[in-house]
Amino acid sequence: MKKLLFRFNTNILAYFILTLCLCIFTLKSSASESVPHKALNANFAKLTQAFEQLDLSSIEQIYTDDAAYISETQEKGIFSGKDNILSLYTRFFDKIKRKNAKLEVDFRVLIRHSDANSATDIGYYLVRFHPGEDSGEPISEFAGKFVTVFAKDNKGKWQISVDSNTHALPKFYYDAKPVPNLYYGRQFITSKNIEPSSAP
Repeated sequence: MKKLLFRFNTNILAYFILTLCLCIFTLKSSASESVPHKALNANFAKLTQAFEQLDLSSIEQIYTDDAAYISETQEKGIFSGKDNILSLYTRFFDKIKRKNAKLEVDFRVLIRHSDANSATDIGYYLVRFHPGEDSGEPISEFAGKFVTVFAKDNKGKWQISVDSNTHALPKFYYDAKPVPNLYYGRQFITSKNIEPSSAP
């Protein structure tokens, strides 16, 4: 009787351990498969800082080596490869520096699709252009819609692999509502006394 009871208790213990292991494995799998919102959102914070500081090194870290950039202007084609994208940013940042101007930029993500190694974010951005003090020009702003595709490398780092944008009215940025877990810039609340503008 004791042997039978011992075997019964052993079987229960084994079943309990097996169940516990399965639960832990399921939790780990769920955690690893969940959408990496924090890592993806961090890239928008980095972009915001890079524009404000006109920091090319930060831009370099955000894009993959084979990234593609699709400009909003009709005069420009598709830029392929990180080096070509960096050249584009270099010319743009140099133009801002020559004017002794400053930029502010922010993003609001409305849609995110993702799988294990890629994610696509869709939303609005807004840029404020602060001209040099001696220019006598007012602060202006312009906005657009964007589609950004992120790719995860073998080290688990998320970088931009495709970046595209088109012009949009600033009101779409301002009217965009926050979506749980998605990046929602709160830098710009209102456009009072700000003139609409094309890109500088």
